[in-house]
Amino acid sequence: MSKKILIVDDAAFMRLTLKNLLENEGYDVIGEASNGQEAVELYQELEPDLVTLDITMPEMDGISALKEIKGIDPDAKIIMCSAMGQQSMVIEAIEAGAKDFIVKPFKEDRVKKAVKKIFNKD
Repeated sequence: MSKKILIVDDAAFMRLTLKNLLENEGYDVIGEASNGQEAVELYQELEPDLVTLDITMPEMDGISALKEIKGIDPDAKIIMCSAMGQQSMVIEAIEAGAKDFIVKPFKEDRVKKAVKKIFNKD
């Protein structure tokens, strides 16, 4: 059975880019959200195997969404994504339980490696 992924990014173009990349790798993109609040709701509803989570979003940012999702499911697997390679945000995300961090614009190989690494630990 293919792994189910939830993509969260406020930019539709970024969601589409990630969706195409992940589906081409054989993953099942089961949902998309454009802010952290939607991400938390969809996580509970869809129970994905992995979430790609943008940091900078309206309504609820990615770090807050990460903490809420981890509060619901301590075993949640989340990869943070951000155009801002700000060291403090990366550290905060990892400390809050993110499994990895990808900088935008995405390098296809980096995304593939990050996702494979997480699923190979299952």
